[in-house]
Amino acid sequence: MSLKFDFNNLFNFSVGEHGVSQQDIDEILPSAQTAANHLKQIIANPVARVKLNLEWVKLPQQGDEDIAIVKKLAKQISKKYENVLFLGIGGSYLGLKAAQDALCAPYYNEFKNLRKKSPKIYLEGNNLDPDTLTVLLKNLNPKKTFVVVISKSGETTETKVAFILVEAWLKKAIGVKYGRQVIAITDPNSGSLRKKVDEQQAKDALSFLSLPLLKGVGGRFSEFNMGLLHLALVGVDIAKLFAGAKDMFARCSQDDLLKNPAYLYALLHTILYRKKAKSLAILMPFSQTLKSTADWYVQLLAESIGKKYHRKIEVGRDGVENWLADKNNLFSRGRTPIAAAGTNDLHSIQQNNVEGENNKVVTFIRVDKFKTELKVPANCDFLSGKSFSQLMGIAQEATEWALVSQNRPNCTIIMPEVNAYNWGALLFFFELATAFEGELENVNAFDQPGVEGYKNYMYYKLGKPGIPQAVAEEIKNKPLIKDPKYIL
Repeated sequence: MSLKFDFNNLFNFSVGEHGVSQQDIDEILPSAQTAANHLKQIIANPVARVKLNLEWVKLPQQGDEDIAIVKKLAKQISKKYENVLFLGIGGSYLGLKAAQDALCAPYYNEFKNLRKKSPKIYLEGNNLDPDTLTVLLKNLNPKKTFVVVISKSGETTETKVAFILVEAWLKKAIGVKYGRQVIAITDPNSGSLRKKVDEQQAKDALSFLSLPLLKGVGGRFSEFNMGLLHLALVGVDIAKLFAGAKDMFARCSQDDLLKNPAYLYALLHTILYRKKAKSLAILMPFSQTLKSTADWYVQLLAESIGKKYHRKIEVGRDGVENWLADKNNLFSRGRTPIAAAGTNDLHSIQQNNVEGENNKVVTFIRVDKFKTELKVPANCDFLSGKSFSQLMGIAQEATEWALVSQNRPNCTIIMPEVNAYNWGALLFFFELATAFEGELENVNAFDQPGVEGYKNYMYYKLGKPGIPQAVAEEIKNKPLIKDPKYIL
């Protein structure tokens, strides 16, 4: 069985005037078909895919040789080390966390029998809180710890400073050959981390081994690239993961938009955003193991669609498009994603979902079959003999009903079970839906210029050389106002 998309509760026959009508679909369908044709044209062109950062659509087509390389590395690491410390931020953290929580047993690090001879996995380099990294470096044995640093440029502050400290920690304990306990997943040709890899390998060919971050693959779309070593280390069947993604891509390659699950998801949500003011997108899996997948989706949607300007398309001499920010066409929109989880968040955010402002669309992920099962013992009132999965299913259905009863639009992705195949399909579903939503809104879904603002300010305050004069002037001319009388 494959994933299913139940969109009944997005229509006006379920939620009244807050839902999509047939007229709404008829009105948007011609422009949506144009958008789909445009995306299809880009995907079919290898040069355009790389240039415009859509090469991620081809990641599930990596062959047995690509899988064998990471599996061999993972096997070598697992034989020798008890711990693997991954350093990365954005997709290089969220993708790994989502995969580990979904595809490994809960409490994976705590119980040796769950890991099946695989190392413990720790994820850092995703924040500037000194407490978390301090605890790890004080309590992990550097001689039994392997380090994987993931950064395209090597310059992202959070990951860079974490690696500086971890590198010193390794070097102090191990000596000059500490680099044999490091793999860098980075740009194959440029960047400060690539430069360091090349310098270290020139001294010792076994130091600072590397895996490539492929061209045309942005961080939030890169789980099937940069995440492969992590998946191999924890024992995920990568071939099955790719199979799920490939099958989803095939389902979403058909021209009929009303039978294309990912494109229809984007289409209906776009209508609800434009015409019904549903600006908040809540993703609520009814599985604790998928909560981190919801966190991953927050970055995917927010960075891809939340843009200041519409996209301006220019065609170069080579016939390939360039996508520029259209400074004369202000957008400053984009749905705001929120991660939640059933059933625990039914006792928090659900109150607002049902009775607060009707500006949200909730997407549930319903799991039909869990890996294990528990039953309530007999003689426990009306709950006697009920399985936990039965209770979870009823709770999800009840949440749907509560929303529909108040004319609150929602939809459900039905997942047969949480495994490599279905999780691969789920990620690809969301990636394709997000790419198509970018086309519908005419924004560049594959850049993130707004992220540069805080980075530039930090670099300016820290005195990093090479900051463009225009950036420095803007920061100097727009200082933060901190009047003491407004601080209590």
